[in-house]
Amino acid sequence: MAEESYQETKEVHAGSSPESGSLKSTLFGLTDPYYEGKRPAKRSIPTRIRDSFKRDPNLHATPHGVIGADGKVFDVEAAAQATADSPLARKLKGRHLQMIAIGGSIGTGLFVSSGKALSNGGPGSLLITYSLIGVMLYCTIQALGEMAVLFPVAGSFSAYSTRFLDPAWGFAMGWNYTMQWLVALPLEVVAAALTVKYWNSHISPGAWVTIFLTIIVGINFFGVKGYGEAEFVFSIIKIIAVIGFIILGIILNIGGGPGGEYIGGRYWNNPGAFNNGFKGLCSVFVTAAFAFAGTEMVGLAAAETANPRKSLPTAVKQVFWRITLFYVVSLTLVGLLVPYNDKRLIGSSSSDVKASPFVIAIENASITGLDSVMNVVIMIAVLSVGNSAVYGSSRTLAALSEQGQAPKVFSYIDRRGRPLISILFASLLGFLAFLAVSRKENEAFLWMQALSGLSSIFTWGSICLAHIRFRRAWKRQGRTLKELAFKSQAGVLGSWIGFILNILVLIAEIWTGFSPIPRQDGTRITGTRALTQNWFQGCLAFPVVLLFYLPYKIYYRTPFVRSRDMDLKTGVRELNLAELLAEEEVERAAWPCWKRAYKVLC
Repeated sequence: MAEESYQETKEVHAGSSPESGSLKSTLFGLTDPYYEGKRPAKRSIPTRIRDSFKRDPNLHATPHGVIGADGKVFDVEAAAQATADSPLARKLKGRHLQMIAIGGSIGTGLFVSSGKALSNGGPGSLLITYSLIGVMLYCTIQALGEMAVLFPVAGSFSAYSTRFLDPAWGFAMGWNYTMQWLVALPLEVVAAALTVKYWNSHISPGAWVTIFLTIIVGINFFGVKGYGEAEFVFSIIKIIAVIGFIILGIILNIGGGPGGEYIGGRYWNNPGAFNNGFKGLCSVFVTAAFAFAGTEMVGLAAAETANPRKSLPTAVKQVFWRITLFYVVSLTLVGLLVPYNDKRLIGSSSSDVKASPFVIAIENASITGLDSVMNVVIMIAVLSVGNSAVYGSSRTLAALSEQGQAPKVFSYIDRRGRPLISILFASLLGFLAFLAVSRKENEAFLWMQALSGLSSIFTWGSICLAHIRFRRAWKRQGRTLKELAFKSQAGVLGSWIGFILNILVLIAEIWTGFSPIPRQDGTRITGTRALTQNWFQGCLAFPVVLLFYLPYKIYYRTPFVRSRDMDLKTGVRELNLAELLAEEEVERAAWPCWKRAYKVLC
């Protein structure tokens, strides 16, 4: 059947001939296409499941030899067409996208790694850096939302860099983002194994790694619908947990805990609001970037959303609440409840890495059992980020393949719209999580976090710069802002702010890599070898990006895309945009004032 040609599918209705293509409902609520006009006999469930993994003969996003066929020339126009015509299944709904925006990808970066940030910089540095990264992310996601609503293409981050900046930079950004999430899967599973030690340190971490990997890979084999439903449930749990912690934290701070002791701003005075001065503040930036990684996933999911013009703007606006509520408010309370010199914090002691500052805050209040509940939430958050890691890396890898920037085998998409080979590849790299069994589990955690953390800075900076270039081309080619289905609330100015902040964060990390802060015991990192290792642990993504960009740029001699030459047509999804926008303007005019105010932020 895989060799037979694929006929255009039509709805089954009375009187339809056996020769016409048709669809048949399956146990999973999906449809099976008929091939060659032959109505197949009723197949067993195992047969239907097996056949669903076969490649659909009609789904050729990039015809063979179109892009880079001569080994030298990269066809930007063909690459844009390839990602615009991606056959990925469009099955994500508005509720899925909203939950991905609000609670998706919140994992160890917030719940666990924030302990290291608190230890290195103190509560003041924690609040400042996470707030600055939050401002940067708000501007970035607004810019991404504007482009993604207009061009909901597969692998949107690398595709926008390829289309609006430079194909070589798009190649580097695509692989940078892919590697970030390929590494994030074992990283999150290693973190889960460390978290489980909170209850029992005698069971081998390898057993937990096997369980977590099986669950995450299984979810992704259900396709984008499985990913969306899993994220919907995971995000609800995380949202409830964070809101509950905020309420509890306020009560504990004002003296409503079991001990009845008022805390207030005690720990901001003793041991203090800042640790290690300005350099301590700069050292927290990479941890903060790691914590926010995945916020941009709403743009990647646009290619598999049923109606991105409706659902994406709402999801993008809700990122504001995610930043404010989950990061700024919750970490402010963490800084009020946990002193930065607490020996249980990650970074304070390499022998105790099983507790997060959220759990420590609850332990300090002597509330029996609630610390274990919070650890369960952390484990669910780990599963959520691992789920997003497989989704993000597989979709970006498939998009790179469709643009001719990765081996063609990764563009294999089966009859359920799953990039099957990419999912398998991402899942196989998940076995790096078995490093948790070794004695170097702490070092593995730090190195994988280093590669994953700073990668986001390049991704976000590229999104901001691509939006700046897109707006310039939009104006130069005679277009008006009224033609955009969604306009960034931050505008081009916001993209400049986001881009500049990304550059400043990158400079801060390079500086603290060469001149690190003292260890917790007051000793300093000295010696060429130790300083080099410390720099790479903080800035590993920087040389990796250059290794992808420079050879590709030199070999293919790709040009920087001029604003007058940018393709602003391929991939635009709405054909009657003016009429639809006019109808929405009439609808908005009838809204009461409270609803207009609500829609500005939600």
